[in-house]
Amino acid sequence: MRDFSWQYFSLTGDVGAYLLYKEIDNDSDSIEPEEDLESESDDGLD
Repeated sequence: MRDFSWQYFSLTGDVGAYLLYKEIDNDSDSIEPEEDLESESDDGLD
């Protein structure tokens, strides 16, 4: 969806598509990747 909104914005110049792109981009930055979560939970205390 992020790539689609960027492509749509670059073709049309639609500000709404740009704002959607930025919102998706900001949300994806705040989510931790799964591999980081696995390494944190594997602390050897089992």
